[in-house]
Amino acid sequence: MKTSVRTHKLSGYSATLRTATRLTEQAVKLVDRRVPGRMTDLEVVLTNERGMAELMASADVLLAGTVDRSVLRRAERAARTTARDAQACAIPRPDGSALVVVNVDRHPGEGEFAVTLVHELTHVMQFSRKGVIERAVRNVRDRLRIERQSWRNAREHDRLLRQEEAEAYGCEHLADHLVPGACH
Repeated sequence: MKTSVRTHKLSGYSATLRTATRLTEQAVKLVDRRVPGRMTDLEVVLTNERGMAELMASADVLLAGTVDRSVLRRAERAARTTARDAQACAIPRPDGSALVVVNVDRHPGEGEFAVTLVHELTHVMQFSRKGVIERAVRNVRDRLRIERQSWRNAREHDRLLRQEEAEAYGCEHLADHLVPGACH
């Protein structure tokens, strides 16, 4: 399992990058021990809202397996909308690794970053579970209007997504082990 932390379209964030690297190394070990699943190779990217939308769109297109221009435009529009409200996002990759994109502007301190990191790493652990990647690919292809999924599959995806979110929120208390008082 390889872990890398980098910035995307940010300058002057070297101290933030060092802190994020330290917290990521600790959080990966903690989440790997406490959450069911298997930690995959991981890339954590620190960026702003604009960079987040760009990375999310390219990851979705890569996951969907297409390079059609209209699909790319739809992915970019959807990613811009999502990036406006999101603090971070975990996205599986076709090679089995995962990408975690973090909007640094929404994390004023280490505590907030630790909570978000534990939440997203829980999603990364979920990606290793049976059928999760296939379900994510089906959902992305449906959302980008490449290939429709059945109503049953869409409902099942929504139900499982709610369960996965509840599990990730339930694991956020682990951030107290990284930064005491992070979850108060």
